Amino acid sequence: MSVVGFDVGNENCVIAVVKQRGVDVLLNDESKRETPAVVCFGEKQRFLGSAGAASAMMNPKSTVSQVKRLIGRKFTEPDVQRDLRILPFETSEGPDGGILIHLKYLGVTHTFTPVQVTAMLFAHLKDLIEKNQEMPISDCVISIPSYFADLQRRTYLDAATVAGLKPLRLMHDCTATALSYGIYKTDFSTSGPTYVAFVDIGHCDTQVSIASFEAGQMKILSHTFDRSLGGRDFDEVLFNHFAAQFKEQYRIDVYSNVKASIRLRAACEKLKKVLSANAEAPLNIECLMDEKDVKGFIKREDFEMLASGLLERICVPCSEALADAGLTADKIHSVELVGSGSRIPAVARILASVFKNEPRRTLNASECVARGCALQCAMLSPVFRVREYEVQDSIPFSIAFLIDEAPICPGTNGILFPKGQPIPSVKVLTFRRSSLFHLKAFYANPTEVPAGVSSDICCFTIGPFQCSHSKKTRVKVKVVLNLHGVVSVESAMVMEEHGDDSSTRGLADSKMDPMDIDYVTASGSTEAVADGFEKSSIQHNSSHTSGDPERNNKASRRLEIPVSESMYGGMTKAELSEAQDKELQLAQHDRIMEQTKDKKNALESYVYEMRNKLFNTYRSFASDQEREGISRSLQQTEEWLYDDGEDETENAYTSKLEDLKKLVDPIENRYKDEEARMQATRDLLKCIGDYRMAVNSLPPMDRESVVNEFYKVEQWLREKTQQQDSLPKNVDPVLWSSDIKSRNEELNSMCKHIFRSRAPNREDHKGSNQQNTSDYK
Repeated sequence: MSVVGFDVGNENCVIAVVKQRGVDVLLNDESKRETPAVVCFGEKQRFLGSAGAASAMMNPKSTVSQVKRLIGRKFTEPDVQRDLRILPFETSEGPDGGILIHLKYLGVTHTFTPVQVTAMLFAHLKDLIEKNQEMPISDCVISIPSYFADLQRRTYLDAATVAGLKPLRLMHDCTATALSYGIYKTDFSTSGPTYVAFVDIGHCDTQVSIASFEAGQMKILSHTFDRSLGGRDFDEVLFNHFAAQFKEQYRIDVYSNVKASIRLRAACEKLKKVLSANAEAPLNIECLMDEKDVKGFIKREDFEMLASGLLERICVPCSEALADAGLTADKIHSVELVGSGSRIPAVARILASVFKNEPRRTLNASECVARGCALQCAMLSPVFRVREYEVQDSIPFSIAFLIDEAPICPGTNGILFPKGQPIPSVKVLTFRRSSLFHLKAFYANPTEVPAGVSSDICCFTIGPFQCSHSKKTRVKVKVVLNLHGVVSVESAMVMEEHGDDSSTRGLADSKMDPMDIDYVTASGSTEAVADGFEKSSIQHNSSHTSGDPERNNKASRRLEIPVSESMYGGMTKAELSEAQDKELQLAQHDRIMEQTKDKKNALESYVYEMRNKLFNTYRSFASDQEREGISRSLQQTEEWLYDDGEDETENAYTSKLEDLKKLVDPIENRYKDEEARMQATRDLLKCIGDYRMAVNSLPPMDRESVVNEFYKVEQWLREKTQQQDSLPKNVDPVLWSSDIKSRNEELNSMCKHIFRSRAPNREDHKGSNQQNTSDYK
């Protein structure tokens, strides 16, 4: 199986595959290393990736891009509304507050969710890999921004499931970058950790992480971000500048025309790249709008002045990353700058002033995330053996829990996984309960999560269950923060105790069961009693080895109880199954349309090819009547293709092609058989010559039989050749190459049989030699 890493960006996607010789980035159908993250709905089929980007200008309102900004988000979020104003497709608010995308397809308006569109993109990337590797794939690691909330992570997993993928891990972008940086380096200091800052300025966001490296391991100390600061925001600065300039100079309003806006944004993106290497750059667009050609010009210093507000914002996540990691700038060994928006010279100057260190570009800015994901997939997969290297990531948000709307520990804020908690982590909670109860997960600090993100994550219902007696019983709940950064309740158990309660009741209210350490690793526990009806023990990270002898004398029984999860958003199992069915239907329709286009193209190609050959290559092999009939059929087929046959079924094109081949095949066979006949004649004569040289070794009777057969074959060949030579080329041959090959095979078989039957017996010969040797001794 292939081991795959996906970097699904806002603008482009990169696929990396681990092979025996290392990590390779796969090329798409256009032999490019980056595939546009675009899904376009044409009149009859979908166009994905590069084909979607090529079709975007023809179908702007049916082309979905930058879907990564929409997945798992609410329609009313201010950032979402700002993004939707730029994007050309129609959207609305869903029943759950999410985003619905409305696209015209096959003459009907269809509604899709961002999860479904993302699944289409994943399915396209999966197809690219399977074509390249010639084997099915499912296991993968997918990159995500560190600021993705729990719902966004779950929806990404749903999209991967719809596409038929099985993510082994959702990996933070900067963590993947750090892995691809650190796993190959061998010059880290042995006296202590080496601290490296990773700054990823992507198409739509900026992420900063501080990582510590030691031999054989890396640890992420902090994740910070600005979700709305990326390369496209610098493009937008140029777009607004030139849109205002053209309105004044040429009297055109680019904002009012979708196609003009798309073309100007694309030109501004190219202009930004030119300014990264040059002090000034021109802008020229032909027939931008109202049949007007436009020209512009800008200097790099003017661009930096226009974008000064954006450049200042880059400092904020950098300073926060240092503060969260508990480090000062002088402790940072190096600063690695990656991402598609990182090539602006002013960005490097600002980072140098923050970290007191000149940024480096050691890594491939576009491919390092995909390579890191592929390496992580190799580590998690049993298919490859990778040298031991520990990757410790962390969650950038504090996650707390409530039990029946009260803190799990009275007097505390209920934080179970604080900001910076390693991923994955497991905690075990022990409660005194007598019936069903609810655990609610939420983000404890709203300022840590991006603006507009709900603090509620999900609610878990534990139970129902029954106690064997009236008093409260102990319930152990295992809470997991998994590799994807998603929080869940993995299991819950009732711990029923039997024995002398009088001698152990006090201990039961003050100590945890030694069995609690089965699930956790760490130092100590926290206990509290709320109003005498509920008790919570949180076991953090470690083992205690001392047991409770009195508790051990008691008999206990563990009963697993049901756990149900209620998400604040996301897809139900029924919706997920429906999305999978719809994706299969769309993919099947795309395959049918591709096959139909292939058949149409094959028919069209055959018409032009045969018309050319009929009056050149095949001219002497067709009679005048045949040429006229075939020419007429070819002309009729061509006219049909561009008229009634413009939009036909696959069977119609196949039937037309077969009808033409019935007319052309006899002529083509005459042409091909002429050369084949000459080669078959040479082979037959060579066979006769070879056996004629060896025939003297046969007994007289057999020799005469073989020679007579040679004569018969030669006589047959001579007569047939004379008959064939007397015929014109435009009639079917009387002597086909297949006839000559058959006579050759018959003669060869007969001769082999005779020569084999007359060969001396090797065993007898060997025995005779041994006897002679014995007599000599």
